[in-house]
Amino acid sequence: MIEILELIEKNSRLNEEQLSRIMNITEEEIRKAIALYEDNCTIVGYTAVINWEKVNREKVHALIEVKVTPQRGEGFDKVAERIFRYPEVNSCYLMSGGYDLAVIIEGMTMKEVALFVAEKLAPMDAVMSTATHFVLKKYKDRGMIFEEYKKDEREAIVL
Repeated sequence: MIEILELIEKNSRLNEEQLSRIMNITEEEIRKAIALYEDNCTIVGYTAVINWEKVNREKVHALIEVKVTPQRGEGFDKVAERIFRYPEVNSCYLMSGGYDLAVIIEGMTMKEVALFVAEKLAPMDAVMSTATHFVLKKYKDRGMIFEEYKKDEREAIVL
């Protein structure tokens, strides 16, 4: 029933009737599968992808690279949990490469994001260093393209 997950991930507005028709199984089977996925935390939420640049609400998003000292017996998990519990944090990922955690946060201003890093994140005992990168423009998020760019179809004139 992984197909249900793929369909819901692409469009969480599909209802049980629509999923039933697409997959050619009963609505009851759809209901049971979704309930199971919700109960075992395979489906952890339903959300919309919003292009905030289209409305009169400014938001600042930043990706913060965090190098940490893993905690004895708990690895990176305990540090990551302390970080992802902050309401400003939208996402937190364990990474390979030059840093350990990628933390994506949201604030109303760049100063608010900077204060989060300076006052909450950087002072943690396990945090060795941070590097903050501000998102200037989103072109695509969670598989959704924000604006379709039209190809210039004018003919080149050569003299």
